[in-house]
Amino acid sequence: MWPFGKSLSARVQDAINQWPPLQGLGLNIQEQGGNVRIAGAVPRQPHLSLLQATVEGVKGVKSVDLSGVIVAQQEVSEAAIAAEEEAIRKATEASKLAKKVLATLEANGELKDDPIAVLQKGTGVVLKGAVDSQHEYNLAVQLAKQAGATEVDASELQIVEGAKSRFAAEQGGVNIPDEWYTVQPGDTLSGIALKFYGDASRDSYMKIAKANNIANPDLIRVGQKLQIPR
Repeated sequence: MWPFGKSLSARVQDAINQWPPLQGLGLNIQEQGGNVRIAGAVPRQPHLSLLQATVEGVKGVKSVDLSGVIVAQQEVSEAAIAAEEEAIRKATEASKLAKKVLATLEANGELKDDPIAVLQKGTGVVLKGAVDSQHEYNLAVQLAKQAGATEVDASELQIVEGAKSRFAAEQGGVNIPDEWYTVQPGDTLSGIALKFYGDASRDSYMKIAKANNIANPDLIRVGQKLQIPR
């Protein structure tokens, strides 16, 4: 489940891929210590502004180096250029809103260490990632609106116990040990997967099933101790 298991460079790539003008450019992304360097080619100068604004809005990015990106002009009609540049202008403005919302979340003491990404959606934003509690979830939505987002889509913002510490450990390269869980009345493997991973999909609960040699994921018993792999 995003953002767990994804490097900063992979999350930067996800952010870049949200914008059609930046898709399919084959840009090379390198990251070290939060410093991101991008190399490759873009069709026109406005693409650089959009790229800069997008990458700066990714949590964990400290600096962006675009010195390795060249502008390789393509032969297209003036009308096509004007339409594309207008689309890029709007996207760049939207990225600034997303960046402002992210800065607002990171300025809050309760949310600053949560792995939250902010993406643009019209005049609103999408909050994506994980928080530790329902309180933090509600707070993130409230602050996003206060920062200027007319609409906030938080459907991809999961509540995952220990989200802060898990994300910090992953980004720091710390090995996180597996956890153990004792099955309670009414538990299902999908429900347990949701509790630990924030995701109840088959891939998640089968990961637990395989770690515990459970042939039938529908058959678990109360009191059974399950290893929860990280």
